[in-house]
Amino acid sequence: MKIGISNSKLKLYAWIGVVMVLLGALVDAFVNQASFGGTIPYYIWKTVYLLSAHVFFFEFVWPRLSRKRIFASLGLLFCQFLLYSFVFYGWRHIWQVIGIYDPLTKYDALLDGVCDQFKENLGSLFFVGIIRHVYNYVTLKNTAQQLRIEKQEAELNYLKSQTNPHFLFNTLNNIHALSKDKSDLAPDSIVRLSEILRFMLYETKGQYIALEQEIKIIQDYIDLEKLRYDESLRVDFRCEVPDPQQPVPPLLLIPLVENAFKHGASETRERPFVEIQLQSRGQRLSFLVKNSTDPPETAEQVPIKENIGLSNLRRQLELLYKDFQLDVRHQGSVFTAQLQINLASHV
Repeated sequence: MKIGISNSKLKLYAWIGVVMVLLGALVDAFVNQASFGGTIPYYIWKTVYLLSAHVFFFEFVWPRLSRKRIFASLGLLFCQFLLYSFVFYGWRHIWQVIGIYDPLTKYDALLDGVCDQFKENLGSLFFVGIIRHVYNYVTLKNTAQQLRIEKQEAELNYLKSQTNPHFLFNTLNNIHALSKDKSDLAPDSIVRLSEILRFMLYETKGQYIALEQEIKIIQDYIDLEKLRYDESLRVDFRCEVPDPQQPVPPLLLIPLVENAFKHGASETRERPFVEIQLQSRGQRLSFLVKNSTDPPETAEQVPIKENIGLSNLRRQLELLYKDFQLDVRHQGSVFTAQLQINLASHV
């Protein structure tokens, strides 16, 4: 087993040592009326030994304790007991001889002194152990939190990497249809697509964009889609946005618009329409998309099977916000998708 002490752990032990020195000197000053400055060298000398023994125990002995190797573990604990007791008793005499601290308790028997010092030092062992446990717990919790954030970011990036090609694939199909019909609108559609590509490449790298930018990309996409249809398609896009600079994740709303055209207007035989309403009040964002569709074959309510665009959008919302609601309904010849987000509930 490889045992090592990180720099952060060494700093922790150093601060523990400082606290042990100050606490010991303060207690001695108040209880025994000793001089605070005069006891500092004594507690520095004492802490050097105690902290070294504690570090040895927690970083070397404790990781090697095992139920499978019970005798070896008991042997390590016994050696640690000797380290705490007999060696510390000799250490104590050294500082008495060199005059670091003179008024120490005198023991008639070696065993009495060893046992007394072991009980005293056991308290400092628990003190260091508790601080070390709290430190490890906080470090582990922070590491787990960081891993969770990195996992969510990786999943979010993966979902975006799926959504963008899916979006471009559908747009290219539209242009292909225009080119196949040798429409004069094909060049204009390519120009609009290039604008959308520029936006996706250069404006969506950050975590947020201004709401007015999201509205513009929606309008560009609507204009691109309308090139495919004649005057029979009715599109109504209304916005009520008091604060156009309100930050939102890029391309968050476009899947609902794309879904309305691809699975709604393009598959409707008679009087196709798309209605879009965007409202922003404070931190509340409401986005409603309605589109024409063929009525269900049966009158019974059939569960809606979400396509890749809707399922990816739902998962992105789960990763981005704590308070949101996405409802999709198919009633008669109308398909409705309604999204409500509390923008202040960003994860």
